[in-house]
Amino acid sequence: MARIPCAIIGSGNIGTDLMIKVMRMSKTLEMGAMVGIDPKSDGLARAARLNVRTTHEGIDGLRRLPDYKDIKVVFDATSASAHIHNNALLQKDGKKMIDLTPAAIGPFTIPVINGDANIDEPNVNMVTCGGQATIPMVYAVRRATKRVVWGEIVASISSKSAGPGTRANIDEFTETTSKAIVKLGGAERGRAIIILNPAEPPLIIFAMVAPKSSAVGFCARQSAR
Repeated sequence: MARIPCAIIGSGNIGTDLMIKVMRMSKTLEMGAMVGIDPKSDGLARAARLNVRTTHEGIDGLRRLPDYKDIKVVFDATSASAHIHNNALLQKDGKKMIDLTPAAIGPFTIPVINGDANIDEPNVNMVTCGGQATIPMVYAVRRATKRVVWGEIVASISSKSAGPGTRANIDEFTETTSKAIVKLGGAERGRAIIILNPAEPPLIIFAMVAPKSSAVGFCARQSAR
């Protein structure tokens, strides 16, 4: 079975990490293009070394690539505000959008909770990295109890790993994650907090969730690369 060509918009840490995962692990996707806006981006340089087609001219450059017509899926790892623009243009071209920003245009999707629910949606929102790591725990507690009155997550990430897109998304991160704690996690109220930690050496991403249905706390750790 032929693999599906995909493009990644955003050549920062998140986009670059996703590119490596697609190339090393995916049995259904193949890299069609890596898209950025900085010609000196480390992510674009790495993609070029791996023989992935690149452009530093944003989605306008993507749409001009000779193989653009073959790309079926586009992952957007930019910012919430940029995704609104990107989604409007690329959906007109029939591309399926996987939103890795907190824009939340499409339905919230956390694979272990509702991975099959939104397969046919033209835009799928992956909530946030902190939400993916912790909301399944709120959901698990909700399934085991009558009520989760309050769900709160605190995500602490290395300041060094937080690029311009992450910093631009802080308000949207807290709002989108809080809503998903309620909508997917099942809590009656939710809150999300993000901390940029300047410690050296940089810490790994740490996310803590505390669903208040009983005196129970949970922690989840997620490696940052």
